[in-house]
Parts: sequence; C-alpha cells; structure tokens
Amino acid sequence: MSEITEKLITCINCPVGCRMTVRLQDGQVLSVTDNQCKRGDVYARQESVLPMRMVTAVALVEGSETPISLKTATPVPKEKIGEVMEAIRGLRLRLPIQIGDVLLRDVAGTGVDLVATRMLP
Repeated sequence: MSEITEKLITCINCPVGCRMTVRLQDGQVLSVTDNQCKRGDVYARQESVLPMRMVTAVALVEGSETPISLKTATPVPKEKIGEVMEAIRGLRLRLPIQIGDVLLRDVAGTGVDLVATRMLP
C-alpha cells in the first residue's frame, strides 16, 4: 500500500477562496475537506489530478498593425501551456478574422481549438 499525501489548494471558483485539503493515494483523490460548496470539491479534485488552464494570448496578423486576441476554446492541461504558446508564436494569420473563428485546431495535440476573441476586418 502506498503513502497517503495531502495537498493544500485554494479554490478560484468564487471570491471566498476556500483553502482546501486534498488527500491522495496513488494519484487518486480520497477526500476533499474545508470546501464550502460543491464547486470547490470539483475544482480541488481536478486540480489535484490533472490541472487545467485556459490560455489567452495575442498573435500577429499579416497586413495588420493590430494583433488578434485569442484563447483556447476550453481549458488545456497545465503541462501543455508551453507547447500551446509555442504553437501560437508559430501562427501565420491573415485578414479578415471574425470573433469565434478557429485559428488553429487541436493545438499542441490537446484536442482543443484556438479561437479568435475579437474581430479584425
């Protein structure tokens, strides 16, 4: 039987910022304590096993002095953020771009698309 470990996590789902304790064994969550709502429990379980983050950035667009703002359509594994940013730096975008346009599918092999968050006509 492997050792039980504990992680302290601060919830970011609301302004309360509960400081929760997560007990883990073999990469599995045994319990979450000190959360004040169900969202905290869900967040702590996810954050302990596979942390995910939204990535927001800007990219250059050929023929425009204004860069395009973009984001991942859904959160990506935290460990993939560097690869996502590298893919963003490698983009070669052209006008026009509409809000919601998919700028890159399956960024860094995450299964998540990069989408435009503003319009550049």
